[in-house]
Amino acid sequence: SSTSQILSNEEKRANFDRYGDAGESQGFSQHQHRQFHRFHDGFYFDESFFHFPFNSERRDTSDEKYLLHFSHYINEIVPDSFKKPYLIKITSDWCFSCIHIEPVWKEVAQELEALGVGIGVVHAGYERRLAHHLGAHSTPTLLGLINGKITFFHNAVVRENLRQFVENLLPGNLVEKITDKNYIRFLSDWRKDNKPHVLLFDHMPVVPLLYKLTAFAYRDYLSFGYVYVGLRGTEELSSQYNINVYSPTMMVFKEHIDRPADVVQAREMKKQLIDDFLSQNKFLMVARLTNQRLFQELCPVKKSHRQRKHCVVLLTGEGEKFAEAYEAFLTFAVANTKDTLKFVYIYKERQPEFADALLMDDEKYRGRSAVVILERRNNAGKIAYKALEEAWQGSKEDNFILLDLLDQLRTDPGLLSSETVVADLNDELAPMFLIRWLYSSLDYISDCWDSLFHSNWREMMPLLSLLFSALFILFGTVIVQAFSDSSDTRDSPPSEKEEAATKTEKNDVSFSKESNSRIPKKGFVEVTELTDINYTSNLVRLRPGHMNVVLILSNSTKTPLLQKFALEVYTFTGSSSLHFSFLSLDKHREWLEYLLEFAQDAAPIPNQYDKHFLERDYTGYVLALNGHKKYFCLFKPHRSGDEGGTLGSCEDYDASLHAEARGKPSCSPGSRSIKNKLHKLSFWMERLLEGSLQRFYIPSWPALD
Repeated sequence: SSTSQILSNEEKRANFDRYGDAGESQGFSQHQHRQFHRFHDGFYFDESFFHFPFNSERRDTSDEKYLLHFSHYINEIVPDSFKKPYLIKITSDWCFSCIHIEPVWKEVAQELEALGVGIGVVHAGYERRLAHHLGAHSTPTLLGLINGKITFFHNAVVRENLRQFVENLLPGNLVEKITDKNYIRFLSDWRKDNKPHVLLFDHMPVVPLLYKLTAFAYRDYLSFGYVYVGLRGTEELSSQYNINVYSPTMMVFKEHIDRPADVVQAREMKKQLIDDFLSQNKFLMVARLTNQRLFQELCPVKKSHRQRKHCVVLLTGEGEKFAEAYEAFLTFAVANTKDTLKFVYIYKERQPEFADALLMDDEKYRGRSAVVILERRNNAGKIAYKALEEAWQGSKEDNFILLDLLDQLRTDPGLLSSETVVADLNDELAPMFLIRWLYSSLDYISDCWDSLFHSNWREMMPLLSLLFSALFILFGTVIVQAFSDSSDTRDSPPSEKEEAATKTEKNDVSFSKESNSRIPKKGFVEVTELTDINYTSNLVRLRPGHMNVVLILSNSTKTPLLQKFALEVYTFTGSSSLHFSFLSLDKHREWLEYLLEFAQDAAPIPNQYDKHFLERDYTGYVLALNGHKKYFCLFKPHRSGDEGGTLGSCEDYDASLHAEARGKPSCSPGSRSIKNKLHKLSFWMERLLEGSLQRFYIPSWPALD
């Protein structure tokens, strides 16, 4: 197509960059989109003239197989991210930059998908909920997902950067570098880890990305090491296992470290070849049952009479005393393992409930090993079993008895005559709570450190909230209250105009202060403008229990709305947990409409391509914002026709407000209708303090640009 010609030709791409750079293209494209959408039905124009496939029907079909939807992302992609990382692109129509990165994205997506990386595409126009959930506030946005955690890409979109980004998502300890000095220690750890150990021999100095991705996918089953055969200090290792240095070789070691249990060699290691090889070698010849998941995988519940699977379990102890019995059991298992027969062992001291259920605390098994043949009947723990009558010592007689029982079992399933119910196994390898808490804390600190170097503050908001909450708990409520009281004494005195207005307001407002316990501390109402400078302190980091009541106004309605706002909220200024601000609609319309999207029943969501998009009037709206708990309550202005005659004439309260100012002001019907928007705001404030108003929760506070 003409688009790919532009992007593939250096000269044409330079011209495109010069006359349509990404910094200006987004605003231009939105403006043009509104203009063309408005007149699309009025005349015909040829889209191909622009050489850009803005129409959704002309979108590249290569992305369609990667499209994500909200439920699919939550239910399938997030759980799958614990097995492989995902690279996700957020795109939209009418986006110059999205088209600019498309050739690189196509190449990298195909390359990484072949290695085992998940690829996803989110169309922000059709999946706005998912785009907001991911924290993408502009297009194009690239992000990575691993272990359910999102990381944003903040670099130039080139192949090398994207590959490095995906590689950096992976944990750093997946693959251990192996040399002549440490290979014996590495392979001997099979007993401690209860896993087979895999070695990849290759002539690349850096561990290949494919191998790291494989190690991440199989990290619960296998331990991985990498041998750079071109490095000095690996000659003994290569000679020991007769390695061909010219072809990549993968070996899996189980209980015997002097020889590999399985080997695969190929000139080019493909993902499918590696998966087939490793899936057949996920367990030791005689694995130790250390948790319930392992028990369920090695000894699955029978599905039919033809799919019977039996487990032969050695119940033994730790130490040299039991080593001979274990070695004899291992030798027997190597010679007799089949698809329908698995050999496992268990430490009685670490799984006492399991051992007691099978051996019933029989005297002849105390301090000695025992062998039990069992079959799981259901997932609730019911099993059928038969124990060898005598303790297992590993003698030839013991071997013959066990072999005879297994031969009988093939023809007589009723041999397992005993039944019992066993509880789930203890997770022996699970880290302690303190260690898990330490790891979680280190992850949060790492996230904060990384985010400090980038400008995506929306992503930082939850981390900052957690950090400042911890600081408040550390210093205690007493110190916080002390600072709060001292800040009250340092407040500047009100201006003469504000004092004059509030004196007359106190005389004219129709409420009884004697019946209200919230007696105002000051003779005026402090209303500050909410700007990007004080936004963090006045909302995002607002103390728990405090709320900021924000009035929405415009330049033309500022004076009458502020006067009426002061009248309505004056009686509530005695509460130290309430703060009062106003927000300019002319400056921050986008911020307001983002919040109103979470209150869809309270206000219609505007369409940015609607010709009335910039004409919607939000003046008179009042939002009570709880910065700590991330929710807001909404007051919608009343129509002027709802008032009746309850407020009296306009001249009555206008005159009182300006009695000490410039004399009697002129009062127009327009001024009165503007003030009437805040009619009954005081009753709404009462309900706010009672906690009876509907709350609209948001994931995080957007930036106030």
